[in-house]
Amino acid sequence: MIRIGNASGFYGDRFSAVREMLTGGPLDVLTGDYLAELTMLILGRDRLKDPRRGYATTFLRQMEECLGLAVDAGVTLVTNAGGLNPAGLAEALRELAERVGVPVRVAHVEGDDLVSRAAELGLGTPVTANAYLGAFGIAECLRAGADVVVTGRVTDASLVVGPAAAHFGWTPADHDALAGAVVAGHVLECGAQATGGNYAFFTEQPRGVPGFPIAEIAEDGSSVITKHEGTGGSVTVGTVTAQLLYEITGARYAGPDVTTRFDSIRLTEDGPDRVRVSGVRGEPPPPRLKVGLTTLGGFRNEVTFVLTGLDVEAKAEWVREQLTEAFADRTPRSVRWTLARTDHPDADTEETASALLHCAVADPDADVVGRAFSGAAVELGLSSYPGFHLTAPPGKASPYGVFADAFVDAAIVPHVAVLPDGPRVDVAPPEATSELTEVPEPPLPEPLPEGPSRRVPLGTVAGARSGDKGGSANIGVWVRSHTAWRWLAHTLTVDAVRTLLPETAGLPVRRYLFPNLWAVNIVVDGILGEGVASRARFDPQGKALGEWLRSRIVDVPEVLL
Repeated sequence: MIRIGNASGFYGDRFSAVREMLTGGPLDVLTGDYLAELTMLILGRDRLKDPRRGYATTFLRQMEECLGLAVDAGVTLVTNAGGLNPAGLAEALRELAERVGVPVRVAHVEGDDLVSRAAELGLGTPVTANAYLGAFGIAECLRAGADVVVTGRVTDASLVVGPAAAHFGWTPADHDALAGAVVAGHVLECGAQATGGNYAFFTEQPRGVPGFPIAEIAEDGSSVITKHEGTGGSVTVGTVTAQLLYEITGARYAGPDVTTRFDSIRLTEDGPDRVRVSGVRGEPPPPRLKVGLTTLGGFRNEVTFVLTGLDVEAKAEWVREQLTEAFADRTPRSVRWTLARTDHPDADTEETASALLHCAVADPDADVVGRAFSGAAVELGLSSYPGFHLTAPPGKASPYGVFADAFVDAAIVPHVAVLPDGPRVDVAPPEATSELTEVPEPPLPEPLPEGPSRRVPLGTVAGARSGDKGGSANIGVWVRSHTAWRWLAHTLTVDAVRTLLPETAGLPVRRYLFPNLWAVNIVVDGILGEGVASRARFDPQGKALGEWLRSRIVDVPEVLL
């Protein structure tokens, strides 16, 4: 088997994780995922300021103290920290290695950056346009003896699939093995979320900071998810299930190398902090690659009014009328008001006696939503509701981004492995492809017999994890027994979701069943507006939607309590 660890789930993750993983126990490969939809926009703005930038500088700083540790431990490093400039990061790593006296062979993968061809490909005029490449460019680099492989936008799981493919000699036709490695990569990609981080049943977990996950991958693609001995958190069927349900849709999980059947995954305990993943089946990938596009959507600003004590609704209505009148001549393109009733009656502190009224605005013109907007709110200070004050002083407008995706023929996207000594190897797209279709919904399990129930929070019996994909959010909900699954599958319908989460009313909602995981996945399209960078709602990445759902009161059979 090959032992692959992860030390980063996003740009800004725990800086010390690289050192912890290199010194905490045996590894063959250490990966780091630094890219997300929002990150690409951040790197794109960096590159606009300086064409030499566009990569995650955190990784370079981590290597200043850890490159020697990796070489001494014989651990290969694979990261997508190259972002929009993998060649630039690769060169910076060579310079760093020479400066610190640690000889390494650095390779990189490129071809994903399509921004210069955006008009030709009908992608508009984005700030960034990056195709999601697969794992075989990474594999080419490793087969050529690279100690460090830097990529741009590859799929997150490719950081794990590439080393496994190189180690076992897999070809693009090895769909089941590749799919098994995709599952392992999907579990690892968000770091400590697989070892107890952001876990619904956290009160049952060990306290402290969770360690980072490791996948022991076998030649057939099956794996064991674990972590270094003595590190925090835990690895259980529950923590792995939670991560498997993160940011997916239905049974077919499409990628550039393979379409993975998530309805085939089997999880079993394999000892303390060890979960075996088996049975994964793969199918040919679709013929087109996903392209992530980021654009500048305009400018945004917001103010938050504090409404204390009595007559909260009347206070909110009055100040809303006043501010609307104040910018009537230059009304922003988008104006969103949200009243958060955080107040309590007869409260014993001023803060708990107060509600928050948010006004968020957006417009192509920075002046419209700049001081003209926030200053107008401040000017109401002595002319509005009693107890008027804001949570922050007036501010300038700030630019915001929009994320969208498109699809292009894989054959027209270059996929190039730039090997340690400079040769360039073109990686061909898979010969076998298959159009993506949805799997028919599996039959419902036999419902539980009627019996007494109690009204309790859904989270009493169900876990959840949620996240973003562009403007959509997914909520994965799972239970921990087949009996509970018989109840959940019949209870958590699309109509029930709309009732429990009123913010989903009027939006497209889809439900997918995963009997193998005792889980339901809910996808809500459009709830996040134009994506995280547009900050269209209170929780712009939908990270807490699952916890909101778990807090809602439902009728739960007493047999489950």
